Amino acid sequence: MNKKEKIEDILSRGVEDVIDKNVLRKKLESGEKLRIKLGVDPTGPKIHLGRASQFWKLKAFQDLGHQIVLIIGDFTAQIGDASDKQAMRTPLTEKEIKENMKGYVEQIGKILDMSKVELRYNSEWLGKMNIDKFISLAMSFTAQQLIRRRNFKERWDEDKPIGLHEMTYPLLQGYDSVAVEADVEIGGFDQLFNLKAGRKIQKIFDQEPQQIMTSQMLYGLDGRKMSTSWGNVVTIVDEPEDMFGKIMSLNDELMIDYFNLCAFYSQEEMETVKKRISEENPKKIKKELAEEIVSLYHGKGEAKRARKEFEKVFEEGKNPGDMPEIKVDEKSMGALDLVYSTGLIKSKSQAKRLIDQGAVSLDGKKINDWKEEIKIKKGTVIQIGKRRFAKIN
Repeated sequence: MNKKEKIEDILSRGVEDVIDKNVLRKKLESGEKLRIKLGVDPTGPKIHLGRASQFWKLKAFQDLGHQIVLIIGDFTAQIGDASDKQAMRTPLTEKEIKENMKGYVEQIGKILDMSKVELRYNSEWLGKMNIDKFISLAMSFTAQQLIRRRNFKERWDEDKPIGLHEMTYPLLQGYDSVAVEADVEIGGFDQLFNLKAGRKIQKIFDQEPQQIMTSQMLYGLDGRKMSTSWGNVVTIVDEPEDMFGKIMSLNDELMIDYFNLCAFYSQEEMETVKKRISEENPKKIKKELAEEIVSLYHGKGEAKRARKEFEKVFEEGKNPGDMPEIKVDEKSMGALDLVYSTGLIKSKSQAKRLIDQGAVSLDGKKINDWKEEIKIKKGTVIQIGKRRFAKIN
């Protein structure tokens, strides 16, 4: 693509809205180097595909020579963005935030050239903000403006709690734009109120208001917005086989969005895919989608291996060739303890629930009683759900 085509692709692919598109287009065509801001609150340790689509948008800007300003919201994460929340969320502790942040830069580096990214933490300025400045920010908004936000209004009508701290979030995110002098801010369309707050606060501080680009929503594995809080995610650090399997579990009607927002097919390629979906077995096309997405984060070789492994297990009915092995010295062990010892699940309560649901088998035979005593045999394959396997050594 030439520069003009790249600009049009930036302004349209995966974009819900741009404020103001004509102004932003002129700025991009002028060759002016813009400061493109994205803020990320470390609410979980892994970045999912929904968030990754915004990083790929940043990469498109970066490839055109613009300055990416990535803000890790180590301060705002203590409050939590209420944009898509139907209940008051539990604030994260400073320890939880630091733990979640550990792998962020490495994960983002799978997409962006981090050597060219201006990386900031909003505790740099928000942690030092005095009460006078905060009150002056608060005076720029009314309680009615905040209460009328869709999710706040719904909670108000249903008599659900709305924390005062939640109402401060748009002010703090908006001030981030002042602190880094953002020209453009990217965010989900559910964050539009916060993004507009940034424009308003920049005007107060005599800055030119930033342009706003909101991204289309990527639905998660359960059909809702992909969200770490809901656990319906595919993360960019999932193992290749797990990532491949998760994508294969998608409803067929979500494939088009994933080709567009996660595999970045061109418009021409998208039209071909739509035609093929109507004429061919969707499973075949979904495998191509899964392989394409896995290759972005793990390379083409790993993607092909993940596909072969999937076909081996789920189409040929064979055990996976590469599975973790567990050492068991006892001659027998209770089913609950054996399943937990695989390390594939987080707790014994989860192990009990999975056994009760009929989701655990030994060498293809389901375990129906979590209290059952299991005779230990070397080479026995333990399967949990559809994609988790372990072998007794």
